[in-house]
Amino acid sequence: MPAPLTDTRHPAAQWAAEAPFGPVEVDCTTTVVLKILDGKCKMLPGEMRAVMAVYDVVKSGPGALFDADVHATIAQARHTPDDATLATIHRLRVEAEAKIPKPVMKAYKAVLREGLFG
Repeated sequence: MPAPLTDTRHPAAQWAAEAPFGPVEVDCTTTVVLKILDGKCKMLPGEMRAVMAVYDVVKSGPGALFDADVHATIAQARHTPDDATLATIHRLRVEAEAKIPKPVMKAYKAVLREGLFG
């Protein structure tokens, strides 16, 4: 399921531009986007749009897990997904979720909820 395109004027984008995102937060944001694109995210549509807006702001920031190829694959999946791209998204999501410790992701999601919806 392709994620909706985002608007950089979205309040979440503005929040992300001001938030102190480091490599861990960039990696966690990218992982949540992979989960959205893989159809495994349980967020509401408005929450997914907010995360996509955050991603659009932070994707060029320094991360530890992902390179430019991941971001190109995400762009492909968002705009013109095909079976091969979606299979790559699935593989990347599974790998990312295995690499990021659950407590780290849980803490990130709490920051995200508080910053965006709290």
